[in-house]
Amino acid sequence: MKVLVTGADGQLGRELRHVLEQEIPGKTIYTDINELDITDAKAVERFISGNDITHIVNCAAYTAVDKAEEDEANCLKINFEAVKNIANAAYNAGAKVIHISTDYVFDGTAHRPYKESDKVNPVSQYGTSKRKGETVLMALCTDAIILRTSWLYSPYGHNFVKTMLNKGREGGKLRVVSDQIGTPTYAHDLAGAISTILRARQWAPGIYNFSNEGVCSWYDFAKAIFRIAGLKDCTVAPIPTEDYPTSVSRPAYSVLDKTRIKRTYDIAIPHWEESLEKCIARLETVE
Repeated sequence: MKVLVTGADGQLGRELRHVLEQEIPGKTIYTDINELDITDAKAVERFISGNDITHIVNCAAYTAVDKAEEDEANCLKINFEAVKNIANAAYNAGAKVIHISTDYVFDGTAHRPYKESDKVNPVSQYGTSKRKGETVLMALCTDAIILRTSWLYSPYGHNFVKTMLNKGREGGKLRVVSDQIGTPTYAHDLAGAISTILRARQWAPGIYNFSNEGVCSWYDFAKAIFRIAGLKDCTVAPIPTEDYPTSVSRPAYSVLDKTRIKRTYDIAIPHWEESLEKCIARLETVE
């Protein structure tokens, strides 16, 4: 086994490095833009064939949701064209692909957790580009695995947890959206699920949902962050989405049904508050 992890300097990529170095040491190659430009089809082909890659975990993505509306070309270049490059090279090399996607492929109008088979209807350029990436990958690599996730955070990079902690230390009052419902995902838990799939005896292609267990709003999430971190000098007020200025439509409801991945790969998924506690504890030792 030789595993290529793209987007290795991002939140998930860094957590995946931490997990895989413990569970399959010496069998991974980690790249980001400086080592491999996945938007360059020939470079991707050369790298995968030249390094005898057997598995690819694509963590690279354009995730600036608001900016994507004005930066459509670059968003598509990374979330669609680069995925196509990886898919073609993987097919030619006989390598298997795990690709990370998003809850933003749904429009958020459901009132029950989304199943993998539910109709997609992205309402943003980001969501549209990610869906195009899914589609081209499934067309070119019929044995690929796609993992849809939501509200990702970790001790690394920029994310909601770190933003709230910084705001909380400043004190004062924050207003946080309370009518967008979903589930936070600790990147370390998602990395663990990816490792489980890579090490499993069976390879079961298709789309899977993965987030932590439980349901909350962004307001609930912020309150939990402050409570766990012991930040008492900052108060949080709930507001509706219409009072939060943004140029992008976001899913009002994006809870994901994880039944398929739990049954197929026997994965136990922690509740989001339990994982949030672990992440905040780690923040004291990371970066």
